[in-house]
Parts: sequence; structure tokens; C-alpha cells
Amino acid sequence: MAFRDIRIVGDPVLRTPCAPITEVDARVKQLVEDLLETVDHEGRAGLAANQIGVSLRAFSWNIDGDIGYVLNPKLVDTSEDEFQDGEEGCLSVPELWFPTERAWYARVEGTDLDGKKIEVEGEGLMARALQHEVDHLDGMLYIDRLDRATRKKAMKEIRERF
Repeated sequence: MAFRDIRIVGDPVLRTPCAPITEVDARVKQLVEDLLETVDHEGRAGLAANQIGVSLRAFSWNIDGDIGYVLNPKLVDTSEDEFQDGEEGCLSVPELWFPTERAWYARVEGTDLDGKKIEVEGEGLMARALQHEVDHLDGMLYIDRLDRATRKKAMKEIRERF
């Protein structure tokens, strides 16, 4: 396993939609190991493959001691009438947190390394992480979801820091 460096806002890989994984080979198995190793640190809730420079649809999570991964995740359900407002951050936009509205509940479907269908769901922080990581795989950063005034403030701080 290898702890991988995190790509930072401005890196084009973060804005490029990730390709589906069509074959689980040694490269994909290594990617999963790297995602799990890299997310397994204090303060890390999730990590998408493109955040470590790999444009494939995979992410890992680390919520309340539960660590896992999913390949080819699709966001298949969110609460339509229950939302959460809270500070959100991102390893690729380090040390900056902004209020971001997300659905209170989310469910993702994908596969594991054996090709078996898996479902990951949760409320609160887990739901936020699932939505955040699927956004990454679609080439979006959480700052894209901010309201206009907050996004303007975020972009100013990003320009000043990075």
C-alpha cells in the first residue's frame, strides 16, 4: 500500500470526469489499496481516485471508524425533502470550509473488487461524504455548489492561497 499525495484545486484532473472501471486488474487493486491507506488518517472523511491523480470512478470513505471503498459508484437516491446545512471542506481545497447544502440522506450503488454489487448509504456526515465523492468523480468540487456570495468569497480565498 502507498500513502498518496493529494491533488490541489487548480489541477485539471480534479475537473475531469472519471472513466468507469471496466476491468479489475492489478492497477485497480493497487488503486483501492492506495485509496484505503490514504483516507485512513484523522480528519479524512473520503477520497476520490482523481484526488490522487487517477481518473477512474472509485472512492474510499472513513466515517466514524468505518473505512471502505466502492468502484463505479452512482448516486441513486437522496432525501428530497430533508437537507443539511453545514461547513464542508475538501482535501483538495485544504484548510478552507464553507457552508454547503446537501441532502440529509444518500445512497450509492457500485461494485467491489470481486464485481459484486454493493450499496452504501447513510445520513448526516456519511450522506455528505457520499455526495461529495461522487461529485469529485464527475469533475466537480464542493465549491461549485456554494451559493453565489459564498462562492465569490471562496474563490477569493483560493486565489490568495493557491
